[in-house]
Amino acid sequence: MTYCHCATCKKLSGGVGTANGRVPSGAIRILTGAEFIRTYQPDEGTAKSFCSVCGSNLFGSGWPDAPTASVRLSAVDDPFDGKPTMHIFVRSVARWEALPDDGLDRFETRSV
Repeated sequence: MTYCHCATCKKLSGGVGTANGRVPSGAIRILTGAEFIRTYQPDEGTAKSFCSVCGSNLFGSGWPDAPTASVRLSAVDDPFDGKPTMHIFVRSVARWEALPDDGLDRFETRSV
């Protein structure tokens, strides 16, 4: 799980970025409301999927066509173990934005 601070995630979230977990795309099961999911393909980067009814940011990294997808942690309703372990794309952190002193690894782009 990661915090992403890339420019696209900032725009999608309306804030400082997104918190994501990587999973195989085939592991994602939409139980209801699949007809409401829309996908946006930015000029750069991978497709982002969201709910056209409530606007919730659901998936990134090319879901459902890519082998793996980023699930927005805020889209998971049930409690789960774990938490993000790093911040990625910190090169895009705004001057007014302060990253928390959480001890997590930070990467200018993607993690290694």
